[in-house]
Amino acid sequence: MVNQHYENLKRILDECEADVLKAAGGNKAAGTRVRKAMQDVKNVAQDLRKSILDAQKVD
Repeated sequence: MVNQHYENLKRILDECEADVLKAAGGNKAAGTRVRKAMQDVKNVAQDLRKSILDAQKVD
């Protein structure tokens, strides 16, 4: 489960790279997509954190 969350986190960041560059250039639509992706990053990072804590409790 931990690996799945981590891979999902990497995938989200990889997918939004082009939009980050566009947003830096002033593209408002790309900025909106980046903000949505960062919300997804936040949620997945929280899930990853919970998975790591759960894995530590099992040990």
